[in-house]
Amino acid sequence: MVKNKKILTTNFGKPVDDDQNSITAGDRGSVTLQDVHLFEKLAHFNRERIPERVVHAKGAGAGGYFEVSKDVTKYTKAKFLSKVGKKTEVFARFSTVGGEKGSADAERDPRGFAVKFYTEEGNFDLVGNNTPVFFIRDPLKFPDFIHTQKRNPTTNTKDANMFWDFLSLTPESIHQVTILFSDRGTPKNYRHMNGYSSHTYKWYNNKGDYFWVKYHFKTDQGIQNLTQQQAEVLKGNDPDHATRDLFEAIERGEYPSWTLEMQIMTPEEATTYRFDPFDVTKVWPHSDYPPIKVGRMVLNRNPENYFAEVEQAAFSPGNFIPGIAASPDKMLQGRLFAYHDAHRYRLGPNYHLLPVNRPKTLTMTNYQRDGLMRFDGNEGGKPNYYPNSFDGPEPMPDAAEPAFSVSGKAARQKYIHQNDDFVQAGNLFRSVMTKTDREHLINNIVTHLCHTNKEIQLRQTKIFFQADPKYGRRVAEGLGLTLKDVKN
Repeated sequence: MVKNKKILTTNFGKPVDDDQNSITAGDRGSVTLQDVHLFEKLAHFNRERIPERVVHAKGAGAGGYFEVSKDVTKYTKAKFLSKVGKKTEVFARFSTVGGEKGSADAERDPRGFAVKFYTEEGNFDLVGNNTPVFFIRDPLKFPDFIHTQKRNPTTNTKDANMFWDFLSLTPESIHQVTILFSDRGTPKNYRHMNGYSSHTYKWYNNKGDYFWVKYHFKTDQGIQNLTQQQAEVLKGNDPDHATRDLFEAIERGEYPSWTLEMQIMTPEEATTYRFDPFDVTKVWPHSDYPPIKVGRMVLNRNPENYFAEVEQAAFSPGNFIPGIAASPDKMLQGRLFAYHDAHRYRLGPNYHLLPVNRPKTLTMTNYQRDGLMRFDGNEGGKPNYYPNSFDGPEPMPDAAEPAFSVSGKAARQKYIHQNDDFVQAGNLFRSVMTKTDREHLINNIVTHLCHTNKEIQLRQTKIFFQADPKYGRRVAEGLGLTLKDVKN
């Protein structure tokens, strides 16, 4: 006889006598309404799926730690970065961006790279991608862009015309398009890719000095990518290959790690820099701002339950701590609202109380109360308003970040640096990519763009020409377009 046998119960603790047979009127039925266990089980089953993320729907995650390797206290007063050797618990989530939850890991798509730092001052989230730039620089364009990456509203299939129509009408996308259609658009797995903040952020120190910074997580495993042909095979044969690879590597004790490098710019330098430092479609060339190594992230713990930790993990670029803040980057400013709002919709207004999302080393103290699924004590009888006379939490003036100057008129204003949209994409094509990289890039573009109508092909090819004449000519040749057609 089994000792200490676990008893199956209902959600409220009543022992279940039989989990194989419903309560019926006679041995042939019908089922009776009094079978509370049956209806509880069916009702819960109907509600097991929460809305999937609109973007980054499919992903994998793991826990670990971040360890500081360089003194950066002259740049930031963030306590988790205050001492060489200091370790902070983290949880990271990697994802594809445009596909649904059941899509293949090998799709051509940017990869999400999100890290939650459980610091002693609260949670700091870094929410980026495996590319250092993005397609657009204004959040007003974001819903339209994502719609073009999804399914055609009539056919419910992916639509190359939608995809390239938007991009060919949005020249600022050329830098990211060039990266996406290189082999970097199909990483071998999540362990063999870099992660970037893409956006510029603000660091500030105890003296009130501030700096503009970019984050670069460089994979210690080395970058490895798939060719288009390899990706196509994996999409059919093993659509979950990257998810499985991360889990199994950690299970084997082969803990993946990334070295964090930072680019740092002073406010004075930002005013005269040759590129807009807050334009997420641009990089800061390393020759101008060499990255400095700051620390190392190691992932050494797999989730015990995927839904509880990975699916319910909620990251937001608006989760800051003292010493780290936002920049004027327009896309970042839009994301500061959009991410929290998405989580409130998916997970409810109290999603921050879920174990994977709540701070680990301090207690939240504020006046937010009630709401769906408030599963803690709801702050008991403490005051739910401020100011009050009952010893409620007070603001801390020292937590304010240094101010920076703004000027100009409040209006819908066009971007003023549009002439430099093609420079970095052209440099990437000419000077960074190898001959093989360029061959793969052209082939990947042509095999996708060929499914669009000729008007879109011509418009997009003209953008490739503006980045580099050889780039445009090679794409035109692959599509069977004449130079006369393109230049008209």
